[in-house]
Amino acid sequence: MSLRSFAQGFKVSGRDFFITGSIGVALYPNDGTDMATLLKSADAAMYAAKEYTGTVRFYSPAINARTMEQLTLETGLRRALDQNEFVLHYQPVVEFVTRRIVSVEALLHWQHPERGLLTPDSFIPLVEGSDLIVSIGEWVLRTSCEQLRTWQATGFPELRMTVNVAPRQLTKQDFIKRLVRILRETGIKPACLELELTERTLMQGMEWVVPQLQALRDLGIQIDIDDFGAEYSSLNYLRRLPVTGIKIDRSFIRGITTNLEDASIAAMIISLAHSLSLKVIAEGVETLRQAAVLQNKGCAEMQGYYFSPPLPARTLTTLFITGNGIIATRV
Repeated sequence: MSLRSFAQGFKVSGRDFFITGSIGVALYPNDGTDMATLLKSADAAMYAAKEYTGTVRFYSPAINARTMEQLTLETGLRRALDQNEFVLHYQPVVEFVTRRIVSVEALLHWQHPERGLLTPDSFIPLVEGSDLIVSIGEWVLRTSCEQLRTWQATGFPELRMTVNVAPRQLTKQDFIKRLVRILRETGIKPACLELELTERTLMQGMEWVVPQLQALRDLGIQIDIDDFGAEYSSLNYLRRLPVTGIKIDRSFIRGITTNLEDASIAAMIISLAHSLSLKVIAEGVETLRQAAVLQNKGCAEMQGYYFSPPLPARTLTTLFITGNGIIATRV
């Protein structure tokens, strides 16, 4: 009941706000025989519950071990930016018919001094709700734009760069001002930058997100909805958003050749995008058969391991030069 009440949202000065809740539970006497121990156990369970929005977790020794591991990672993240431990890998988005690379998505990785190269899903959730994500996000924007400038100067002037943006970044009043400065200092045209926001982010903050997105669109920056179809997928909200494209959630791509429902949903999303004059990209494409089905349904741009995994900038530069911007795929 408590968690459901959060989902109803509330109004402040006429604006709608939505928050999520997480509950951690510790039981006496198994999880502690005194107040301090019980609170510590409940806190560890709550930390675990935050991994999945709006859930309840009961304490267990395994949760405690995982919580301690996450706290260690979180402490390291505060140092990683200063120590230059972050690196970007880039995954191409390909026009299927020509195999031409039309854009690349910048994906943050952490070169951890002890654990090696960590992918974003293992650490980004730890900082999404803090101001640390703002500093990290700005570093990603600047670094990716600098790399795009290098590739464009190499002979690919129309190449686009896609960067994921966290909700916390958008809430900062100076976000657009800082972004404009990065574009000016790197010499990147606004139309060559695509910002990706998840469907959940857009739905949970519609009232304040729309003005921010419109300001970005007025500058010429492109806006894509990531993981489309995984959450709400309302035609009404999609029409209200000043976006330029949508990415079909990989969960539908995975079963597009074997599951009639997934194939139907993918076809419906593609048709919807076309009717609203939106670019549509399929992510998570892993086989030629998946790509062929998507093309047959009208999806021109695709991304996934069938074409290329995320690559370090140097490796992708070699691919650009040797292939003249064309991806050689396996059969």
